[in-house]
Amino acid sequence: MPQIVLVEPKIPPNTGNIARTCAATGTELHLVGPLGFEISDRHLKRAGLDYWPYVDLHYHKSWADFLTIAQERGGRLIGFSVRGNCSYLSCAYQADDWLLFGSETTGLSSTILSRCHLTTYIPMTQAKVRSLNLSVSVSVGLFEARRQLGYLS
Repeated sequence: MPQIVLVEPKIPPNTGNIARTCAATGTELHLVGPLGFEISDRHLKRAGLDYWPYVDLHYHKSWADFLTIAQERGGRLIGFSVRGNCSYLSCAYQADDWLLFGSETTGLSSTILSRCHLTTYIPMTQAKVRSLNLSVSVSVGLFEARRQLGYLS
């Protein structure tokens, strides 16, 4: 099953909401530091409600630490970015994909995007809207991957 990777997330409620989505879908959640909050932050815990025991959570202190694990386990790195090369709908997802999302303020860096096997974006009609909320973007990407792979029932 694809995994969610948040690189340097800054806003605790977004990460909490994403954790809740990961708990509901049985999806691994990888947090790559530095984080903009403490893992014990009350806003993070509040947004995840009482679902934290059901989250398969992995913390990596740095991008390099995460990359070591990703290379050991295999799978493609798929970066979600407003600067992506193709729509998330045209991507043929694979079960071992890593779906990468950057911080709410800066997105994924060009260095990280250059390491991705594929970069994708979520199309938006209104050109003046820069991006969707991080937790919404993760849900959109994750559920499309799950749909394609037959994990929705």
